[in-house]
Amino acid sequence: MAKSHAFLPLTQAECAARGWDYVDVVIVTGDAYVDHPSFAMAMIGRVLEAAGWRVAILSRPDWRSCAPWRAFGKPRLFFAISPGNVDSMINLYTANKKPRSEDDYAEGGQRGGRPERAAVVYAQRAREAYPGVNVVIGGVEASMRRLAHYDYWSDTVKRSILLDSKADLLAYGMGEKTVTELARRMNEGTPAREIRGLRGTVYAASEADKADGSICRLPSYEGIKSDKAAFLKAELLIHENTDPRSAKTLVQQHAERLVVQNPPTEPATPEELAGWYALPFTRLPHPSYKKTVPAWEMIKDSITIHRGCGGGCSFCSLALHQGRLIQSRPEGSVLQEAREVAKRSGGIISDLGGPSANMYGASCARPGGDCARHSCLWPEICPFFKHDQPRLAALMRRVRQEPGVKKALINSGVRMDLALACPDYISELAAHHTGGQLSVAPEHTDPAILKLMHKPSPEKFASFSRQFLAASAKAGKQQFLIPYFISAFPGADLKTAAAMALELKRQGIRPRQINDFIPAPMEIATAAYYTGIDPHTGAKIHVPKGENERKLHRALLQYFKPENRLAALRALRMAGMASAAKELFGGTGARMHGPRR
Repeated sequence: MAKSHAFLPLTQAECAARGWDYVDVVIVTGDAYVDHPSFAMAMIGRVLEAAGWRVAILSRPDWRSCAPWRAFGKPRLFFAISPGNVDSMINLYTANKKPRSEDDYAEGGQRGGRPERAAVVYAQRAREAYPGVNVVIGGVEASMRRLAHYDYWSDTVKRSILLDSKADLLAYGMGEKTVTELARRMNEGTPAREIRGLRGTVYAASEADKADGSICRLPSYEGIKSDKAAFLKAELLIHENTDPRSAKTLVQQHAERLVVQNPPTEPATPEELAGWYALPFTRLPHPSYKKTVPAWEMIKDSITIHRGCGGGCSFCSLALHQGRLIQSRPEGSVLQEAREVAKRSGGIISDLGGPSANMYGASCARPGGDCARHSCLWPEICPFFKHDQPRLAALMRRVRQEPGVKKALINSGVRMDLALACPDYISELAAHHTGGQLSVAPEHTDPAILKLMHKPSPEKFASFSRQFLAASAKAGKQQFLIPYFISAFPGADLKTAAAMALELKRQGIRPRQINDFIPAPMEIATAAYYTGIDPHTGAKIHVPKGENERKLHRALLQYFKPENRLAALRALRMAGMASAAKELFGGTGARMHGPRR
């Protein structure tokens, strides 16, 4: 086991062991401290450390008092509030607003160690501990609440989290470049509250202040709170300004204050990514923990080969957090990490991927780079989106040829429409990188719902299924696809859900992986959920709301479970499709995509 001095300090005693009498930055997180590049606090902390700053981690502090915030003394530069890898409300509650039984980002999976709306609570405790200290909030929770947004858990439109938290500054997106520059400016004497013009940040200003650069004024907080059409307009404008090459400065009035979002930070270069992932991560939970951290168990032997996602799915936060531009690590950087992981894992790499499995090496060839598309792949693959799957297939071959590597699996989601453009990639995937079953995400079977999701047509799933299974057979393997679906999506009524259940029955699919739709902040699908309007056509749509209706949708999709039979029959009657019960419940269906369970 790695010794505590190999980690960033988690206690004052560990700071003292380093001979420190102060720290520059205290990172406050609701997650257990895992020194792995997939954990935000570790990546940000290591990048700041490499820049020469003294960094300490305040992990899962007791928020009922500000005393834990005094553990390291007042940070010389700032508190960096990063509530965790997942929004605290999603971490704490299910899609039906029930408390979750476990916290995968906590030691032993023990829930109860983080507050609701952690960014707000943590920032306020920092202020109580040291009035006047610089406070910067960041991470997914702050990124996806940086402007006025709909909050599912309170069923209200909320202000920018910057105002609610009373933080000095908000850093959004992938924060390595941003926090490094923030530390430099604060070290030179500029208070966080006075920092302007820095990409990847959001600040509050008075009406008299002038935002830098080209400005896009969003409908005000008060306007979108009272007018759903204005809410939808604001949401679309936000999503049209995610490309750092063309994004404008967004300005949104909140009563007497302006919330100003600077354009996104520039994408990381391959050299920057290589440097960050080569930092001295132990890849382990802090040795003070007696029990493991479930989220670490899932990713400990994985390798991130790229950032960003061009998919632009309407229910996904990646475009607003990591961006649509793909940022790929150099081959040598990936191979070096593969050798290191293989030594620890007995030669098994659990995942070679990223936000998607097969966008490594992709780039945008649009002249001038001025693009307001929400997706590079929907409704069709953009002609300027240059995916380089032959390069990816070559990297996969190189990884499995590395000394000590026995198996390099792909467990990130495969974008099926892209894979169909490269049969060699599918062959490599089936023959060498699938451990018996491959997870894919068709999400739905109804073309209208798939359009609302910004997902490919059902035919793409059918084509990929045929090619993958054929490639598996050619490689002498019996392998299965495990498809993921979303239930209760905006636009779907019970008739839609029943039709989907019947279609899955005809295809021989008994879906084990069903995700109930969660209206997460600032996603386009969430705007559809809140407004009841198709964001692209302006047409009214049905939105499944309330626990009872949402449970009926799930019961239909998993009609084969004995406990769901009565609810599924009731749903069929309510949809006016009672006569379909015989087809749905009779017979065994066609070939299964996965083994029966």
